[in-house]
Amino acid sequence: MTTYLPTLKQLQYLVALRDAGHFGRAAEASYVTQSTLSAGIRELETLIGVTLVERTRRVVRFTPLGESIVDKARKVLREADELGDMARAAGRPLSGELRMSVIPTIAPFMLPRILPRLRKDYPELRLFLREEPSAAACEALHHGRADCVLLALPYACGDVEIETLFEDRLFVAFPEDEAKRGSGPVVAEDIDEARLLLLEDGHCLKDHALSACAHPELRGHATMLGTSLHTIVQMVDNGLGVTMLPEMAIDAGILDNTTIDARALDAENAKRRIALVWRKASPRERDFRLLASVLADTNVRSI
Repeated sequence: MTTYLPTLKQLQYLVALRDAGHFGRAAEASYVTQSTLSAGIRELETLIGVTLVERTRRVVRFTPLGESIVDKARKVLREADELGDMARAAGRPLSGELRMSVIPTIAPFMLPRILPRLRKDYPELRLFLREEPSAAACEALHHGRADCVLLALPYACGDVEIETLFEDRLFVAFPEDEAKRGSGPVVAEDIDEARLLLLEDGHCLKDHALSACAHPELRGHATMLGTSLHTIVQMVDNGLGVTMLPEMAIDAGILDNTTIDARALDAENAKRRIALVWRKASPRERDFRLLASVLADTNVRSI
């Protein structure tokens, strides 16, 4: 008796639909047409003889069995990915496809330095990058959508391997007229919490900054603005407040063409740790540790 098994492609379509909650967005994420994705999921339902997805004009709703099969499909797809990882790990170092998520407070400042070296030294590496906040990046890692994540610690990313690259100090950025009050490091008590501009919830830099201050009043009064450090810098330059910036952003020129003065924050935890993380027991651990070494070395060279 012949047994027909679901294909990996069908499982990929099902997981994509569960993640997107919409056929069009799921098809876009899967790089296929909506009709192709819909047909693949219907074939899967026909194959196993049950309905996995309830379809209406407004809502895509998974049945209880559909939810269970999605969870199992994620594990199957992750295992399938690891088969390819094992083959790549046996070949040349840092070759083949590698998917890396990078948080927004690192990506624009660090990637321009590291990508040219990776292209030059490892031409067989096909590095696919995705910029997303820490929570989404760690979720992508554990669901198999990302192979590794470049992020800032401390952050609870689950059960992962961690390779710390370097420490990134925090600085306080003042408008020009306020900066004239002094030239040395800034202590938390000197920061006007009513004028402190920070990134919105979901960005770990906000938590690192507040933790470094160890000043409860700041958590209650700091103004949360948005997702872009560049936008906050423009607001500070126009005298609307003060903010905290990582050293890598300053080194990358985020304050160029502004009159902002940045001074080091004098606090016990006035830094974040930049790290590369990946799933434990990954067969590509050798690749990830080599990548971490390259990233750390590139940062040292740029100083």
